[in-house]
Amino acid sequence: MNHAPMPAPLGAIAHRVMLERGLQPEFSQDAKAELAAITRPASPSGPDVRDLRELLWCSIDNDDSRDLDQLSVAVSADDGVRILVAIADVDALVAIGSAIDAHAATNTTSVYTAAGIFPMLPEKLSTNLTSLGERDDRLALVVDMTTTPQGEVASSDLYRAVVRNHAKLAYNAVAAWLDGAGPAPERLAAVRSLDAQLRIQDDVAQRLKRSRHERGALTLDTLEVRPVFAADGALEDLRPDTKNRAKELIENFMIAANVATATFLDHANFPSLRRVLDTPTRWPRIVELAAASGYKLPASADAAALDAFLLQSRNRDPARFADVSLAVVKLLGSGAYAVERPGHAAEGHFGLAVKDYAHSTAPNRRFPDLVTQRLVKAALTGRSPPYSPSELEALALHCTKQEDSATKVERQVQKSAAALLLAPRIGKQFDGIVTGASAKGTWVRISSPTVEGRVVRGFEGLDVGDKVRVQLLRADATHGFIDFARAGAMR
Repeated sequence: MNHAPMPAPLGAIAHRVMLERGLQPEFSQDAKAELAAITRPASPSGPDVRDLRELLWCSIDNDDSRDLDQLSVAVSADDGVRILVAIADVDALVAIGSAIDAHAATNTTSVYTAAGIFPMLPEKLSTNLTSLGERDDRLALVVDMTTTPQGEVASSDLYRAVVRNHAKLAYNAVAAWLDGAGPAPERLAAVRSLDAQLRIQDDVAQRLKRSRHERGALTLDTLEVRPVFAADGALEDLRPDTKNRAKELIENFMIAANVATATFLDHANFPSLRRVLDTPTRWPRIVELAAASGYKLPASADAAALDAFLLQSRNRDPARFADVSLAVVKLLGSGAYAVERPGHAAEGHFGLAVKDYAHSTAPNRRFPDLVTQRLVKAALTGRSPPYSPSELEALALHCTKQEDSATKVERQVQKSAAALLLAPRIGKQFDGIVTGASAKGTWVRISSPTVEGRVVRGFEGLDVGDKVRVQLLRADATHGFIDFARAGAMR
């Protein structure tokens, strides 16, 4: 693939866009001074800390991930299988009100761009001292769930423990092995009985998945895009990063752990920071999309009916299912953070078909998860909540806003990267799908490279989910602008 000259380094573009969106690309001098004083991981000791290092814990993440937030293991039980999820105890090293905490509270999330990662926490912590790295003894918060053969979580408990990651595994290699399309990864094969352990975890994860979908959880497969670099470091492509069985394993365990954590805080009479997704306001448009495929949805929002349509769409045309998923996701709207006060009904998450849901499993990468961890640890030790209801309300609004800002940064830098790749192809035509249509503009996603751009001519009458042929008009890497015209609307 030809590469256009880079008008500005992607890193400089990302740095500028971070600042424009109210995010801090650099750590303060105070945060750096605090970091210098942290020389070792938190001590894995204490009367309330269990020693679970001998269990066959492992991590499964992206090939290049070093900020490992969670481990999992299956343990046989008389009434089912216990699934244990260990979550890195980040709070043990990052104190509330510290300069490092202030940076995390400002950005609220790690920002993953085509130019590199802007971590929420210093990498000395997130990829080392608070990461559940291979063969490292680390403090963790454990979510212990007893599952039934029907895929339900019959009971759950939370407690602190010291754990050891016996194998750092990667999604693609584990998925190929689970599907019988590849050998056992070397690190998996090197740990005795880990293969049988992962087969059990996979079976339980699939049961959890089936149970959730029976309750109305949505089957969605949107395309995530990852940058691909050549050996010399030049950007080569933006390729879809598709789902697989190993990713589903982790996803299903994380959802179950998030539900168990929210339930724990509710039972402890603690407020919590919930992740919510309201009933979609654009349900009539979703009904129209289904009707265009010959499927009739009810007039009122119904998650189970929508999932039945999604399953039919996937079975009928797997190659185009990502387009259908993306259209539905856009019409569902964005999730948000909200405060759940004791005694008040939970708002719930429409897409996951759950009422009690709190982000908790990625405290190295997301600030709401660190807040939740602090609430859980306070409840475990009989202390008062470390945040007042008003502080949690402010955090919910701020975290929602900053998550949106981070997403916009990631998209803008991705567009700058895509613009570099598309610049030699001005005037070429592409097949796309409309991903956004409002008074602010109409947006379309193309593939090769996978990226969104704005339709600046011929957008009249287009709506989310429409398939359209577009022609590339402009690719501005400095500002991340990619402009299209609807084919036939060039004048």
